[in-house]
Amino acid sequence: MSKVLVIGAGGVSSVCVHKMAMNADIFPEIHLASRTRAKCDAIAASVMERTGQTVSTYEIDAEEVPALNRLIQEIGPKLVVNLALPYQDLPIMDACLAAGVHYLDTANYEPKDQAKFEYSWQWAYQERFKDAGLMALLGSGFDPGVTSVFAMWLKKHKLKTIRQLDILDCNGGDHGQAFATNFNPEINIREVTAPARHWEGGQFVESPALGKKVPFEFEAVGPKNMYMMYHEELESLAKFIPELERARFWMTFGDAYITHLTVLQNVGMTRIDPVLYQGKEIVPLQFLAAVLPKPETLGATTKGKTNIGDIATGEAIDGSGDKTFYIYQICDHEEAFAETGNQAISYTTGVPAMIGAALVMSGAWAGEGVFNMEQLDPDPFMDLLMTQGLPWQVKELAGPVSF
Repeated sequence: MSKVLVIGAGGVSSVCVHKMAMNADIFPEIHLASRTRAKCDAIAASVMERTGQTVSTYEIDAEEVPALNRLIQEIGPKLVVNLALPYQDLPIMDACLAAGVHYLDTANYEPKDQAKFEYSWQWAYQERFKDAGLMALLGSGFDPGVTSVFAMWLKKHKLKTIRQLDILDCNGGDHGQAFATNFNPEINIREVTAPARHWEGGQFVESPALGKKVPFEFEAVGPKNMYMMYHEELESLAKFIPELERARFWMTFGDAYITHLTVLQNVGMTRIDPVLYQGKEIVPLQFLAAVLPKPETLGATTKGKTNIGDIATGEAIDGSGDKTFYIYQICDHEEAFAETGNQAISYTTGVPAMIGAALVMSGAWAGEGVFNMEQLDPDPFMDLLMTQGLPWQVKELAGPVSF
């Protein structure tokens, strides 16, 4: 059984489906579904034009489990790739269980009415997937995803232990807009405005959102200010690297982005609780997301590069004492757009989603239950990054980070 069903039709889905079509030996039959079929049709048309491969499209509300179950059973895929919103993770997992197919996503579940995301809801599915003989692969994007695999590759090949880990996410691209987010505005703003949390001393330590700023020189991008914030891979890394003493996540933002976000937050436009407007309830953040530029429309104007990676310190495998390694990937916005019609933020998530799916489809990654990327052999994933558009590099640093 070699069919795959992708759910969602945003920029990440577009990249993933294009890359699947470019690997037709692994994905000979691709199906794509979302709430708006016209978006699926547009992706399918682009795929046909660029690769000559056919993508079958469908309209589905991913939160309607019975209807989704029927669609899955009708198609009969080996794997469902969930590239919809994180709110929809659990119903899609339910539908996969009901239909008896494997599951993959790129971002962990979060409830609509609470700016909180954690793995507990999905980890609770462990026994159900195990008993069904199915695999659920969580977080097969870049961060989470590649950044976790980076850490485990270092632990397999360079470091016996990882005591300190910093994940650095830099987008040096310029899309020419006064204010826009590079992925789903609702999810992006919820993440950025949430309190920062990092792992230290066996627990998570909370601090104000965007409260810690550090300058850093990124290769191929230049100097950028990066801000400490919480990201979901910290939770799984702390679980699967038990010796970890400190783990932090950093993301770069320009001054203009911070200014716009501060104003929007101050006037209540980032609220996620409903307000009454002209007799109807609306969620301010959802309204804001509706009027901001769509991330999938930014590819044609975005120039520059991304640089995302891990800096890890620990005991060297070769017994030479403590060492620090920096492993990272640089992606060009214009090259990503030329290949798939999408900017590098979508590309750096969509390609790992395809790679994770390829490893599940081929059986290179297999198991029964719910798995995070850290639990699987990093080597086949790292090999495919090199050949599928996200080549990485690693270098030894003089010592641990000083920030």
